[in-house]
Amino acid sequence: MRDPVSYQRHAVPHATALVDAGTDEEWTYAELDRVVGRTAGRLWSLGLQPGDQLGVLADTSPEFVRIVHTAWRVGAVLVPFNTRLPEAELREQVRRVDATAILAEEGYAERARAVADAPVEPLPALAEEPVAEFGAEDPPIDSPRAMLFTSGTTGEPKAVVLTGRNLLSSAVASAFRLGVLPDDRWYDPLAGYHMGGLAPIVRSALSGTRVVLPGGSGFDAGRALDDLHEHDATGVSVVPTMLDRLLDAGDPPDSLRFVLTGGAPTPPELIARCGERGVPIHPTYGMTETASQVATARPEEAYAEPERAGHPLAFTRVRAVDGDEPLGPGEPGELVVSGPTVMEGYYDDPETNDRVFGPYGFRTGDLGVVEGDGSVRVIGRVDDAIITGGENVHPAEIARVLRDRSGVEDCAVVGLSDPEWGERVCALVVGDVAEPALREFLEGRLADYKRPKTIAFADELPRTASGTVDRGAVRELLAERSEPLE
Repeated sequence: MRDPVSYQRHAVPHATALVDAGTDEEWTYAELDRVVGRTAGRLWSLGLQPGDQLGVLADTSPEFVRIVHTAWRVGAVLVPFNTRLPEAELREQVRRVDATAILAEEGYAERARAVADAPVEPLPALAEEPVAEFGAEDPPIDSPRAMLFTSGTTGEPKAVVLTGRNLLSSAVASAFRLGVLPDDRWYDPLAGYHMGGLAPIVRSALSGTRVVLPGGSGFDAGRALDDLHEHDATGVSVVPTMLDRLLDAGDPPDSLRFVLTGGAPTPPELIARCGERGVPIHPTYGMTETASQVATARPEEAYAEPERAGHPLAFTRVRAVDGDEPLGPGEPGELVVSGPTVMEGYYDDPETNDRVFGPYGFRTGDLGVVEGDGSVRVIGRVDDAIITGGENVHPAEIARVLRDRSGVEDCAVVGLSDPEWGERVCALVVGDVAEPALREFLEGRLADYKRPKTIAFADELPRTASGTVDRGAVRELLAERSEPLE
């Protein structure tokens, strides 16, 4: 399967493929194709072969987009490393794969050389040097195209192997749910080393539409809002905290058809806020292992049922299971996903692959419910369940009740070790509410064993780079700040 840019060069050569909002530079598909071809020749001359792993240490920029499509054209496996990691953690990512070479942005070249055994090439120079004539057979659609690392919130990060079929199937199913128009402009402020940031780059090329990258480093809500207006963005991918800040900054443009939120559960109060402001929010349940979206709600579904993630995308099947036994509608269990978007597996990790793939598909580790109408409701992580005095407590249930109290803006619920009960329920709360009033509110709404024994307050919840609540950091804060209620 040849890379999508080479197809669009013939189908829509004059259509805009890529926009750098920071410099206002634009590339048509014909122009992007030429740059990708030169870069492919350069990598070919350096000895990169189909199936080789090509590491990349770079921010999400036009150069990064060029490398994404170049790797696909050569038939190499793109391995984007997390630029935000300290050297020790970056070394661990590099150690887990077998990169033939690493392309590094100028500011990251020294770090790349410090952690890698493979040759490190400077990213900006690639297209400027003389190149060899590139030539290779079209790689099969089922061959690996990318390896992305999981966020590591539930253990050691793992390299997820995604094939061309995974990425294509995800793009098609997403288009069925969100819709695609020829003049779509997808604004992409997420990091390309995460699936949420890589997906718009791949999907826009597959559909022949444009992707707009923000200028500058890091997320700035004011700048992003300006970019959305200036480029008449029709879509944007964000994590919930980013969307919250965007709404604080002002009103998004009327051109937006979809605001895709993922990376963490979208709080019902944020969905309600979008409803009040007319923002077309599409809350999503997805993961790297499924090439992004699994289930996505359209705005009218989200406003009506804010606790649900919507229906599974086309070609995707979601079940709740207890062990290897499928459960009926409305019964909580581990969510299992099957379909063409599900990864090939974790790289070089047969033991984990044997554990996570069962008779009904990929075991997500997420606790949830498939409702009678087929929609999905995610409750939390299976291993986040708190066992206190022999009773099972699901943190998402407690958090949902806490958020019903006026003044509570956000919260996270975890378990801490307790000598008497095994674990005790604990809550970290963001908002303007007194602890006694909060405890009074919970009486009569939660069983006594479900009510938090420890409550602490913070200005904001600690989160990972992908926007997920960092539960380990939450536990540390709770352990430091409060003693259990006697």
